[in-house]
Amino acid sequence: MSDATPRAAGPQVTRFAPSPTGLLHLGHAYSALFAARAAVGGRFLLRIEDIDGGRCRPQFEEAIFEDLRWLGLDWET
Repeated sequence: MSDATPRAAGPQVTRFAPSPTGLLHLGHAYSALFAARAAVGGRFLLRIEDIDGGRCRPQFEEAIFEDLRWLGLDWET
């Protein structure tokens, strides 16, 4: 990644909030990696956005966790 990571005084708190309505795509991976890098020394939060109850599926939520682990990310919930 480039050095375009935003900088501010003190630890950063960032969030990644995907909806479990399908599998993650490259844009999701980029957003998650960017947010996690911006939170180095701070907190990286994962919030599963379940506001679309008709399309949310448990298997997609589990796939999100698996994909983020594959990317080497650790998060708080």
